[in-house]
Amino acid sequence: MDSAEDFDIDEWQRLAVEDPQEFERRREAAIRAVIEQAPPEHQARLLRLQSNIDLERRRAKTALGATVRLQSMMWERFAALRAALLTLTGEEQAEAEPTLRTAQVLQFPRGK
Repeated sequence: MDSAEDFDIDEWQRLAVEDPQEFERRREAAIRAVIEQAPPEHQARLLRLQSNIDLERRRAKTALGATVRLQSMMWERFAALRAALLTLTGEEQAEAEPTLRTAQVLQFPRGK
């Protein structure tokens, strides 16, 4: 895959369903290619980030669980960037941290 224009969502979806091992091989190759295209001074950090992402995916029991873990990771990094920006601009952060909301995840029977 050379660029975003070459990305075929239907092909990736088909691979994920029909040949998960090939899907994973191609996914890893595509990620490596993107990291290798990054400036050399950023590659080590990108490799560490990808390692953290892979670890979170392995820790999750389901694809949805992995998505939730990665979303949480993204928001943590966003909050850190926001705090840095507010520090640089001299603005003050709100004192109260947002409250975490919880929800009960319901299991539904799978269709046949």
